[in-house]
This record gives sequence, C-alpha cells and structure tokens, in this order.
Amino acid sequence: MELLKDLEWRGIIYQQTDEEGMKELLEKEKIALYCGVDPTADSMHIGHLLPFLTLRRFQQHGHRPLVLVGGATGLIGDPSGKKEERSLQTLETVLHNADCLKGQLTKIFDFDGDNGAIMLNNYDWIGKIDMVTFLRDYGKYIGINYMLAKDTIASRLETGISFTEFTYTILQGIDFNHLYDNHNCKLQIGGSDQWGNITTGLEMIRKSHDEAVKAFGMTIPLVTKADGTKFGKTEGGAIWLDPEKTTPYEFYQFWINAADADVVKYMKFFTFLSHEEIEGLARSVESEPHLRKAQKSLAEEMTRLIHGQAALGQAIKISAALFSGDVRNLSAAEIEVGFKDVPSFSRNNTDDINLVELIVEAKISPSKRQAREDIQNGAISINGEKVTDLEYVVTEADKIEGQFMLVRRGKKKYTLIK
Repeated sequence: MELLKDLEWRGIIYQQTDEEGMKELLEKEKIALYCGVDPTADSMHIGHLLPFLTLRRFQQHGHRPLVLVGGATGLIGDPSGKKEERSLQTLETVLHNADCLKGQLTKIFDFDGDNGAIMLNNYDWIGKIDMVTFLRDYGKYIGINYMLAKDTIASRLETGISFTEFTYTILQGIDFNHLYDNHNCKLQIGGSDQWGNITTGLEMIRKSHDEAVKAFGMTIPLVTKADGTKFGKTEGGAIWLDPEKTTPYEFYQFWINAADADVVKYMKFFTFLSHEEIEGLARSVESEPHLRKAQKSLAEEMTRLIHGQAALGQAIKISAALFSGDVRNLSAAEIEVGFKDVPSFSRNNTDDINLVELIVEAKISPSKRQAREDIQNGAISINGEKVTDLEYVVTEADKIEGQFMLVRRGKKKYTLIK
C-alpha cells in the first residue's frame, strides 16, 4: 500500500506542513528524513517509540532515515510539555546517555543497503558553534515575535523561562538546516509536542537559502489510553527499553495486558503487521475476547523488536509458568524476574527446617495450627509441587540453584524464600 495511505489508516498522521506538497515529493523521489531524541536519560521508554517506528515505515518504502540523538540539545533542555526549567546535566552524562540510546535505536533500523539508516549526534555540529556565529548566522533568521507565538514558549511566560530554554527551538532549527544542507534531508517527523520546533527548522531553512526550498514537517498524535490514563506508565513507573530497568518479561506483560479498547490502536501504531492481519485480530477482539489473540500478537511483536527472539521466548516461558503455577522448569534467574514483586523472606539460618515452622516463620500462614491445615489440605506448594506431609523437612535440595525456593499458598499467594 502507498506509504501515506498506510500511515493514515494507522492513524499516525496528526499534522503536516504541506500535505499535497509532501505527497507529490514522495511520489517523485526517495528522500532522507529525520527524527530525534534528546538523551536526558540513559534509556528511552515506550513513549519515545512511535516517531522512530514511523521513521522505520518510511525506510521500508525505500527512504533513508537519519536517526538523531541530541547530544547538544540534551545539554539545554526542550521546554515542550514542561512547566518549569529542566535540571542541567553534565556533558559527560549527556554523552554517556547518547551512547546508550544509540544502542537501543540500532535495534529498530536497518543500517545496511542503499537506504541504510544513518546515526547522528547534533553535538558534532552544534558543539562547534561559538556565540557570535550562533547570533549572526542563525539567531538573525528567527524573530522574537515568531518565537513568542510558539505554544511551548507562550505557555511558560507566566511561570518563567530562561534564555537557555527560550533558544532551544533555534537549536532544533539548526539541526534541520544542517541535515538539509549535508544529507539532503527533506522531512522531519516528531511527536505532536514538536510541531513548534519542526516549523522553526523550516523557517530557518527558508530564510537561509536563496533557492526554492522543498522541506516538510509531520507530527504524530500523542498516544493515549481509552480509560484516560497515561500511556506507557504502570504502578512501577515508565516502561523502559533498557532490559535492566524494565525486564523483557515486564515489557511483554505490559503489552499483553493492553485493554480490548486499546489493543487494535496499539497494533496499528506500533507493529508492522499487515492490514489484513490486524483486521483479523480486531475481529477476534470482538468475537472471542477471552482468547486475547490480539494482545498476544502485540506483545510478541513488540518484545521481539526491542529485545530479540531469545528474550521473547523467555518472557513467554515465564508467563506460562506463572499462569499454570508450574515453575519447576524455570531457572533461578527466570524466577527472580517473574517473581520480583512478590513478598520475600530471607533466612539467615541455612539449617534444615520443618515446613510447618518455615511457613509460620515466613508469615505465609499465621499460626502453626493454620500451617498444618494448609499443608494437609494441599494448599502449600514448594517450587510448583504440592506438599501434604506434615513432617516434610526443607533442605538444601529444595533450593533452586542453591539460591532460594518459591512457596505458594492457595492459588496465587507466592513467597520467595531466600
């Protein structure tokens, strides 16, 4: 299907600077286009994904993605969506973060072939600009009235905005201008909050070039949940792309727990499934929602994309074991991941201990009498196996890889004993 029609079907296009002009350009030639992210943290979260996945859709249609990490702009701070000044980070921190983000972005794009993606860091050119050059060669093109009309700036005038953040939009304009001159970049895409910065770039290009300029901007809608809560957030915080911050299992669980009201939209936004596949899964949501086929497909597609096939396999294995209660085939590392949020109890004494005493000591059962009843009634399992013997003694053999054991009372109450 034609690229723009596909983007429209998926609901990805929010704003365009010149709809007809861009359509004509894309029909006529393969272009370079860019999207950027500031390295304000050492990992992106899933709220960053949609613009970059959209960039990848352009690559699949033969266009060249320029993937920009803002080492320079990250030192300043984008006022977009902020009610107060950002805390400035050191150059060392920002460049470290930039390297971390580059590693995550390499998983999304193909860097080989005629339209292989190019990874860029704007510190390489903005970092070389002195103050006089900034004012003469760039600041001269962008009027104060023009900047005051930007929503991101206007919204901060009452509470206050520093000159540093006030000039951020000019730095983004420099980026677009630099990429236009050096990489023949014709299009910038970004989230809906980046509209002001994108149009500043177009203004910079228009005023600094004599020839007729054909460059464009496009934004993508803010991703929202049907219930009004913020997308990409859980009780534990943001869903990060870094597996050390959000494990592949937790990442998988986020997507598989998508509400029926959201899952089709998420498949259109985030996956590269075909229209026919998505429409088939949408019908399944309507006719057989209990099977959660759409959620499983979404979770598999996203986990495979960001963490790879091996991590996806582990996430599915842990999920299946937790659902069935049969954890005997999980490794210690997998149990630690899958049960990181369950109550835990640490024993300093490594001696053997009667099971009744252990589950009272760990407060799994409130008393010895209740503990005996629980064991006799088959309510207690150790590492997935029921134990009904009141004389059962917990030994070294019950520890998974010599580290801990998992005790379950009833169907869902787990305790990790270390």
